[in-house]
Amino acid sequence: MSVINWRPLNRVEPAAFGRPLLVGRPNVLRREEFLARVEDILDRAWLTNNGPYVQEFEARIASLVGARQCVAVANGTLAIEIAARALELEGEVICPAFTFVATAHALKWCGLSPVFCDIDPKTRCIDPAQAERLITSRTSGLVGVHVWGTPCDTEALGELADAYGLRVLYDAAHAFGCSRQGQMIGTFGDAETFSFHATKFVNAIEGGAIVTDDDDLAERARLMRSFGQASPDRVVALGTNAKLNEISAAMGLASLDAMDEIIEANHRNYVCYREALHGLPGITVAEHDERERHNYQYVAILVDPAKAGVDRDDVLAALKARDVHARPYFWPGCHQAAPYRLDLTANRAPLPVTERVASQALCLPTGPTVSTDDIRRVTDVIRDAVEACRPQRVAVGDAW
Repeated sequence: MSVINWRPLNRVEPAAFGRPLLVGRPNVLRREEFLARVEDILDRAWLTNNGPYVQEFEARIASLVGARQCVAVANGTLAIEIAARALELEGEVICPAFTFVATAHALKWCGLSPVFCDIDPKTRCIDPAQAERLITSRTSGLVGVHVWGTPCDTEALGELADAYGLRVLYDAAHAFGCSRQGQMIGTFGDAETFSFHATKFVNAIEGGAIVTDDDDLAERARLMRSFGQASPDRVVALGTNAKLNEISAAMGLASLDAMDEIIEANHRNYVCYREALHGLPGITVAEHDERERHNYQYVAILVDPAKAGVDRDDVLAALKARDVHARPYFWPGCHQAAPYRLDLTANRAPLPVTERVASQALCLPTGPTVSTDDIRRVTDVIRDAVEACRPQRVAVGDAW
C-alpha cells in the first residue's frame, strides 16, 4: 500500500530535528572509564586470548543474570553457532521466522535444518502449540527468541522439550537485563545467548556470550571458541576462532557500568512514546510487563492499515522524509529470505501471524541521546501521517 497524493505533514518540517534520529544508535557512556581500560590494555600488551577484562566481563554477566557459567565470544551469531554445537544438535531445529536472520543462519551454518514456526500474536515469540505440530523424528532442539525483550513461554517450551527429549536454546539478543516471573533471562533452557553488538543497549562494539548452568556445556563452548585447544600445544576438539578481544571487553564493562542509566532513559522514552501515541487509530505500542525487569531497548509500534488508513511503509516513508530512521523488525521474515524461501523443510507450515506482524512492525529511535522533545516530534509525524491520510482513504473507499 502506498499513500495517494502524499502531501507535506502539518507540524514538523525537515529542519525541525537538526540531526538524524536513528534506531540502534550506539550508546557510548563512561568514556573515561573505557579509555582508562584501553590504556591499561595497551600497557599490559595483552590484547586478546582470554585476557583479564574478558574474564571480568564474563563474571559480571554471570552474576547479573544468575547463571553459573558465561562464555564470552566475538559476536552474537557465533554465540548461537557454538551453543548449538556444544548442545550437539543435529537434524532439524524448530525456530521462529520472526527474528533477525542471524538466528536461522547460525543454525544452517552448523549443518542444521531450521524449521520455521509461527509466533504467538501477543508475545511475538515462538508459539509452543505450533512448535509441537512441527516435531518429527529428526527434531533435536527448539530455539526460542525473546523478541523486543519480551520472554518466550519458557514453561511451555520446557514441557515440550521434556516430552519429546529435545534441547532448548534461547536467542536472548534483545533480552539482556530482562526477567520472566522474577527470574532473569539467561537462566532458562539448556543455554541462552546474548549479543553485545554496537546497536544493543549494552554493547561491546562487537561481542556475544553463552550463559548456562551446565558446566560441561560451558567447557565444550570454551574449547570451541579457541580452536579446540586445551593448551597451546594440545588440541582436543574441533573449534574455531571466536574469542572476544580485550578492547571489546573494556567497552562491554563500560556499558555495564552505565546499564542502569541507559535503562532509565529507555524507560522514560518508552512511556513518552506510549502516552503520545495513545488513542491514535491503528497504532499500537508493543507493551512490556512493568512488574518484570526490562531493558526497554526497543520501542516497537504496530501499524494496522485497516484501522490507521495507512500502512507501516507509509509511516516509515513519512519519518524518513524528516530524517527519522526507523526500522521494520523483522521484515520480511526469515522464511522469505533467499536461502530459505524455496526450502520445503524450513517452510513446512504457513506462518500467518509472522507475516502479519512482520508487515506491521516498526521500531522507533530511543536511548540516552533521544530526548522527550525528539519523541514529541517523531510522534507528531506519525500522528499527522495517520490523520492526514485517513480522509483520502475514505474518499477513495472502493479503490482500497
